[in-house]
Formats: sequence, C-alpha cells, structure tokens
Amino acid sequence: MPRPTHGAGELGVTFERPDARHTLLVVEGEIDTLTAGALERALSGLLAEPAEVLVVDLTAVTFLASSGLAVLIRTANEAGERRLRLVAAARAVRRPMEITGSDQLFDLYPDRAAALSPSD
Repeated sequence: MPRPTHGAGELGVTFERPDARHTLLVVEGEIDTLTAGALERALSGLLAEPAEVLVVDLTAVTFLASSGLAVLIRTANEAGERRLRLVAAARAVRRPMEITGSDQLFDLYPDRAAALSPSD
C-alpha cells in the first residue's frame, strides 16, 4: 500500500475496502487541533460508506489530543447501529480514551487483522 506523504500540521489518511463487509480508514500522524478537521472530513467519508463494519486504523498515530478524541466520539455517535472498530495499540492513543472513559464507545483492537476478522 502506498504511504501518503504529509508534513507538519497535516494528517495522512487512506481509504481501503478489504472486502464487501469492511471499510478501512488508515490514519497517520498527530491528531491535534491543526489536524482534527482533516480527521473529521475523513471520518465523514467513512460514515458515508455502505459497509457494515467501519474500521479506523490508528496504528501510525503518534499523538491524540482532546480535539481528535472529540471527533472520534462524535463519529461513534453518528455511526448509529454500526460501531466503530478502532485499531489502537499505542499508549499515546489508548490512554486518552481510557482516562475519559470514551474507550467504551468503540470496539478496540490491538491490530488490523483482529479488527477485520469476521467475528462480531
């Protein structure tokens, strides 16, 4: 998969459709006040997909500020019946979710393979 290039204040986002059931959004970089808008636009695109399962891979995210967490929370609420599956193993991403209790809004997975597994 080609890696998007992004500089300071930019967020790398890539959409993939691994199968008919899943749509995957891969996010790279720091999610902060400068990049939260780009994340919100990408997540709106993800929500528009007809896939049954929506996966957001945050493996390459190195920082998650409250502004980015707020975007993820809004998206989880807008997803309705479809819960977001987040791939998040790094402490920099998981810790803000755990501290705020917002980790309960998502299905968290340690890696992409687990998030894309057919089991519900």
